[in-house]
Amino acid sequence: MKKEGHPDYHFIKVALNDGSTYWTRSTYGAEGQQLTLEIDPTTHSVWTGAQNQLLDRGGRVGRFKKRYEGLVK
Repeated sequence: MKKEGHPDYHFIKVALNDGSTYWTRSTYGAEGQQLTLEIDPTTHSVWTGAQNQLLDRGGRVGRFKKRYEGLVK
C-alpha cells in the first residue's frame, strides 16, 4: 500500500462536559492534543432520551405555525 494514502492516526485526549476524559486514536490535531466536546453523550438528549421542550415566545416557530395553521386538517 502507498504510505501517502493513509491518514496519520495518533492518540488524543477527549474531555466531556462532566469532567471525565478518555484517550482515543484520531486524525484530529496532533499527538497528545485535547479535544473538548461541547455536546457529549452524557448531556445530549439524543443519547440520554430526555425530551426537550422548544421554547419560543412568539418567534419563528410561532410565526410559522400561524402562517400555515389552515393547511393541515
